[in-house]
Amino acid sequence: HVQLVESGGGLVQPGGSLKLSCTGSGYTFSAYGMSWFRQPNGKGPEWVAGIYASGRASYYASSVKGRFTISRDNAKNTLYLQMDSLLPDDTGVYYCAKDRGRAVVAGSFDSWGQGTQVTVS
Repeated sequence: HVQLVESGGGLVQPGGSLKLSCTGSGYTFSAYGMSWFRQPNGKGPEWVAGIYASGRASYYASSVKGRFTISRDNAKNTLYLQMDSLLPDDTGVYYCAKDRGRAVVAGSFDSWGQGTQVTVS
């Protein structure tokens, strides 16, 4: 039974920073690519960043590139998202998602966490 649990959300002022965490259990965390998504109120989900199972390759949406950093600690079964220079448009519920394979492939996610709220105001 795959379980993903996000934490670290909160209220922050524009220009501030937050670090999100996502802990995975019920599967071999180190064998799968992982991604972060976000969903602003009233809008659809947006892919934010992804990282390969090994951690050696990562990718970002253009809206967050240069401000956000995705990383993982496979020994701790934990995925991270360091968010700097936050903007009001970064507000939303942030979810982590598990890919079906070792890479990060669009539309290939099979498990999601419950989400953590990030509010930039």
